[in-house]
Parts: sequence; C-alpha cells; structure tokens
Amino acid sequence: MGAMISLNNHTVWENLSEVVEGIDANALVLEHLALCDYQISGYWDESDRFYENILLPRPLSPQLISSGLIFNGDKRRIQLKFTLNIETATPPISIAQLMLVYDENLEFIDENWQIDLKSELIQVQA
Repeated sequence: MGAMISLNNHTVWENLSEVVEGIDANALVLEHLALCDYQISGYWDESDRFYENILLPRPLSPQLISSGLIFNGDKRRIQLKFTLNIETATPPISIAQLMLVYDENLEFIDENWQIDLKSELIQVQA
C-alpha cells in the first residue's frame, strides 16, 4: 500500500478553482435560456406527473449556486447549478433551479430542472 496523499492543501484544488472561475457561467445559462426560448418541453415532476410544456417568465436573473468538475474514466464534465430568480423581485424570488452539464470543450451535454410549479409566474401545459 502506497503513502497516503493529503489533498487539503494540494495545488489540484487551486487549479480546479481556476478552471471553474474562468467560465462565464452567467453567459452560459442565459444562452441556454435563450436557445430554449424560456420553455421546457417534456418535464416530469417529483410525483411523476408529466408536463408537456412549461413557460418561464422573463427576464430571469440566474445565480450560480454550485459548480464542479466530474471525472468518469477519461470523460471530464463541468457541472454548473443555478437558481433562477425573478429579475425584478426584491428580495429575489427563486422559481427554478437548473443544472447544466458541459464537456471539457464547453459543449452542452445535459440539463436538469427543478421547477416551482406552484408559482403563479410559471405557465404550464399538462
């Protein structure tokens, strides 16, 4: 058995932080919202109820709440999680969370939504 490596103060954390901080996360999420035209098609809620289409209000103010790098074999992914707030609300009113996953070239791979379907600001078609 080899020597134990302590990662507490390892430079790997600094390097990973630099990678994530170098990404313009807000630009990515705003581009994603624009590309989907603030609509989600085919959404299943936590009770397994299907919604054909969900229309989000505009404009939204995204806030990055977590970011990370995922390593799976030789595949590397960047994961960004946002809360989406009503831009004009003070204090902020969150209507959804969105996790975006990109490959190492910042090509979009996947999305995961958690939507406050009880919000009167969300328009749904079941």
